[in-house]
Amino acid sequence: MDQQLSGIIPPLTTPFTSAGEVYEEGLRRLVDFQVEHGSHGLFICGTYGSGPLMSVAQRQRVHEIVMDQAKGRITVVAHVGTANTADAVELAKHAAGAGIPYVSSVSPFYFRHDERSVVAYFRALVEAVDIPVYVYNNPQTSGIVITPTILRHLAEIGVKGIKDSGFNYIDFTHLVLAMSDYPEFRFIVGTEGIALAAWMTGAKGCVAGLANAFPEIMVKLWDLYQAKEYEQAADLQLKVNRARQVLHIPSSTNAACYAALKARGVDAGYPKAPVLPIEEAEEKAMLAGFRELGML
Repeated sequence: MDQQLSGIIPPLTTPFTSAGEVYEEGLRRLVDFQVEHGSHGLFICGTYGSGPLMSVAQRQRVHEIVMDQAKGRITVVAHVGTANTADAVELAKHAAGAGIPYVSSVSPFYFRHDERSVVAYFRALVEAVDIPVYVYNNPQTSGIVITPTILRHLAEIGVKGIKDSGFNYIDFTHLVLAMSDYPEFRFIVGTEGIALAAWMTGAKGCVAGLANAFPEIMVKLWDLYQAKEYEQAADLQLKVNRARQVLHIPSSTNAACYAALKARGVDAGYPKAPVLPIEEAEEKAMLAGFRELGML
């Protein structure tokens, strides 16, 4: 299969047992679910995948299970971001050793780091592996914004692309403009909310949380864009954004995906504490919203 990173890339939910261990059967089932519904890639151990809640060993186990189940049918990106450089490097090396073709990382989090520290962190990742390293711009969780200036510095040390979850289309275009002299640098938008607009201005794919439970609506949006059916794509983008609002009815979109998958007949196990299953009233309201949209 084409290993180029593009198209619809769900930030795969990680199934856990009630005791907080990786639920292997559920994870294998989710990989098959995504392949069967046409997704083009999987972004594992990220925000929706509860990566920062797992031990290094658990994340390594997810790498192994996903690659064994994928069997070359779908491109995989491993998110290796941690609060410290050593663990991120260890995870990146393990991902590469497991056959994962891409790694991505948020900037080191919890402590407030300056540009010098962030660049040094990514230099360590780039030097540790021979596969492409992407920066994951997620200011809400990392505490730092990947500005155009920082992005250029990261490209200079060998970072090959960005997953941008800044949720601001204008800022996204500023990143694209800043990298105009790096034609091979790859942009992936990190929200379905501005997917079509981002694709029109340079993004090659979308890491779409909604696609965890409803990959087919995002695959259809991508197909319409690829076919240059822009009016239909614009209409569907609005439906996607309405569905995104529904997914955000619960207080945790991470936990919401477990409930939405269950409603579709997919056993994804449990969230990992401290994330809790969504409350019954929120679940009823969310599922009613998806039914109204004809998605259930």
